[in-house]
Amino acid sequence: MAAAVRDGDPGPAQELLVAWNTVSTGLVPPAALGLASSRTSGAVPPKEEELRAAVEVLRGHGLHSVLEEWFVEVLQNDLQANISLEFWNTISQRENYADEPQCLLLLLDAFGLLESRLDPYLHSLELLEKWTRLGLLMGAGAQGLREKVHTTLRGVLFFSTPRTFQEMIQRLYGRFLRVYMQSKRKGEGGTDPELEGELDSRYARRRYYRLLQSPLCAGCGSDKQQCWCRQALEQFHQLSQVLHRLSLLERVSAEAVTTTLHQVTRERMEDRCRGEYERSFLREFHKWIERVVGWLGKVFLQDGPARPASPEAGNTLRRWRCHVQRFFYRIYASLRIEELFSIIRDFPDSRPAIEDLKYCLERTDQRQQLLLSLKAALETRLLHPGVNTCDIITLYISAIKALRVLDPSMVILEVACEPIRRYLRTREDTVRQIVAGLTGDSDGTGDLAVELSKTDPASLETGQDSEDDSGEPEDWVPDPVDADPGKSSSKRRSSDIISLLVSIYGSKDLFINEYRSLLADRLLHQFSFSPEREIRNVELLKLRFGEAPMHFCEVMLKDMADSRRINANIREEDEKRPAEEQPPFGVYAVILSSEFWPPFKDEKLEVPEDIREALEVYCKKYEKLKAMRTLSWKHTLGLVTMDVELADRTLSVAVTPVQAVVLLYFQDQVLAATPHSQLDPGGAEQGGEDARGPAAAAHVGVAAAGRAA
Repeated sequence: MAAAVRDGDPGPAQELLVAWNTVSTGLVPPAALGLASSRTSGAVPPKEEELRAAVEVLRGHGLHSVLEEWFVEVLQNDLQANISLEFWNTISQRENYADEPQCLLLLLDAFGLLESRLDPYLHSLELLEKWTRLGLLMGAGAQGLREKVHTTLRGVLFFSTPRTFQEMIQRLYGRFLRVYMQSKRKGEGGTDPELEGELDSRYARRRYYRLLQSPLCAGCGSDKQQCWCRQALEQFHQLSQVLHRLSLLERVSAEAVTTTLHQVTRERMEDRCRGEYERSFLREFHKWIERVVGWLGKVFLQDGPARPASPEAGNTLRRWRCHVQRFFYRIYASLRIEELFSIIRDFPDSRPAIEDLKYCLERTDQRQQLLLSLKAALETRLLHPGVNTCDIITLYISAIKALRVLDPSMVILEVACEPIRRYLRTREDTVRQIVAGLTGDSDGTGDLAVELSKTDPASLETGQDSEDDSGEPEDWVPDPVDADPGKSSSKRRSSDIISLLVSIYGSKDLFINEYRSLLADRLLHQFSFSPEREIRNVELLKLRFGEAPMHFCEVMLKDMADSRRINANIREEDEKRPAEEQPPFGVYAVILSSEFWPPFKDEKLEVPEDIREALEVYCKKYEKLKAMRTLSWKHTLGLVTMDVELADRTLSVAVTPVQAVVLLYFQDQVLAATPHSQLDPGGAEQGGEDARGPAAAAHVGVAAAGRAA
């Protein structure tokens, strides 16, 4: 510029020099140019009209294109040399304050100083943007220039923030959230809407009484007599206004806000949800999230109540709402996945927890986490020798019910519970426990009896291999991506508890044979059984396994009914005889069809002569009733009712045939035993060619009937 004045026309050169001096001293603080401030020198800052006239002069000489770059460069140099150092010196002098009110005042002072130093630049930025819109300047445009300035501010001031500053910001924003939430919980009427109608919950009662008894404010953490919640809200509002004006709000607070939200969400969830399975927390947390979003609005939206929020601020708030919701779903799902074993164990009381987990899984990608966690929990807590087979089956049944609610496609059940199925195949008593549960003989697996009695059971006769095409096409839902493509989707979805238990071994024959054995044992050793109950069980099992496989069991029950009728006929004939021809004791036989009953052990027992004679007499009476039939006795099966006379008392006992024989053999030497009442033996017969050859049982054994030779 000086060369232009000496060598060229002094008029235009002087005009350009004056214009540049006017613009430079009017747009940036004189100190940034190495000049004395206007207050010290007594110079009056140029007015906006003068600055615009000077810009017109620069534009006439083609220098308006470099004005924006010069402005950003001066700002950057001033930030690096002066403003940034002053700001961080102010912070470092008192950053170790442990008192939160003092820390908050420190931040207000530091950022207030920063605002005062940057205020001339921000005012000049508005003028430059105005001139750009009027076409006086050339460059990146008004929006581009503002972005450059704010990027320079963030880059220079917070290129590397001290750890102590970050910790202080995080601590204060955590306090700000608690103060805000406490103010909202109290409400205008002084009541806590979060507790209204919830005092029946464990958490609400505990928290309510804790708030009443604590001498400290739940918001600011100070003594209730020295509560500074209202002051804290006002000071945070002032701080947010300064940060918003400097466009440093997200840069300064975003990390602290994120950490605070994560920490508070985890604490609240741990305190409120862990171990509570019988109620849903989703609705309650959605309300809480909306209150958190209200706090975020206080942090990031600086519009007054009379002005609507700007689109940029609205977008920021929506992003934060999505972030908080996704974080909540992920953390809540992780908590329930960690507790899933206990949730399954407590099902159906824990159904609300299952439904909450299902809702969260639909919004997160945590299926693989669930599968790995549940399989590990099953291996550690269930599948080991210390757990009874009945308990394993009971939990597997609960898993079927719970995981069907969680995942109707049954893929999670199929994958996560495969270790249970594999382990049950190694237990020798698995089939017996399942069958006992089906017939109601096991206390631990009573759900199986209820499942068996359902009115519309899934038949196992066809194997369920056909696809179900009865549903509407619009109701079709594809299987998850982790489903086994080699298995039928409709078969998996339609499988019920019994079919899943039967499929452990892949064949229903094992269960049918085991049921025959249990039925035979009950019929022959538990003479107080209920015929109606056994008939009902057989009919229900026929619906599951088909008619043909259950035919043997039907014949076994018919044998019991025929035995009662034959015994009644023989007893009726005996009662018609004179008293001297009456048998010394009663003999009642269970007449069996040997081909339809499970095989019995071939054990021999020598019975006393009078017993043998009584059995032969009964056999002849039976042969008279059933021509071409005879009996083959099984002496080790049955029941003997007898009186045992001791020296001082007489005992009436019901013993096995073996025990009765021992007593009878000793009656002459030690004690006198007189069998006097009915003997109800049960046993299996060795039948002849006829499938329904009768067998008889006496007080000592059971006889098997067949065709007479």
